[in-house]
Amino acid sequence: MTITKQKPLEEILPSLGKGKKVYIIGCGTCATICHTGGKAEVLEMKEKLEAEGKKVTGWMVIPTACDELTREALAENAEAIEQADAILVMSCAFGAQTVTMYSDKPAYPALNTLFVGKEETPGHFIEVCMQCGNCVLATTVGICPLVRCAKSLLNGPCGGSVDGKCEVSPDTPCAWQLIYDRLKALGQLDKMEEIVPVRDWSTSTSGGPRRFVLTDETND
Repeated sequence: MTITKQKPLEEILPSLGKGKKVYIIGCGTCATICHTGGKAEVLEMKEKLEAEGKKVTGWMVIPTACDELTREALAENAEAIEQADAILVMSCAFGAQTVTMYSDKPAYPALNTLFVGKEETPGHFIEVCMQCGNCVLATTVGICPLVRCAKSLLNGPCGGSVDGKCEVSPDTPCAWQLIYDRLKALGQLDKMEEIVPVRDWSTSTSGGPRRFVLTDETND
């Protein structure tokens, strides 16, 4: 899921500008799980904005803010949205941009989008994928060195780990120690001897927004 963190109110208020009326949109999926944009957080934000002299014309929590159904949700709440000077979106950047696509009102993010991750324990999230566009998990037995290794090394460890922990933090497991242990358990240690060539980053975020077109040949 997409992990988010709420922006400080001191950053949100200037982004709203001089507009006095605000409509708030939350997300019922990732932002709700992260406790950054669910119903409780939306109502809390409503109180904060009202305390700052803003008028909240309405609010809603869209089941999945980044979904095409956002257009329908906006249409259903058009009257309250039309009364607002701006929309404050409490979802990931994808959700905020989706609202922008389907509304003429200026939409501003209330959250910072951090990474794609999972919840390890309640309230504790860890990154699991950087969406690089060229997955290497087949050669590293399901453990991503690009994310899990502090240096994103692809040809083994750096040599700075201590007792299986990364030199960056004793709380962070060395990704390559995890990969080694997994390969050993699977009887595939010979993969450690394979040399990974210089990585092609063209599938990553360089070159503007990435696109993918589904065709009959896509999965062949």
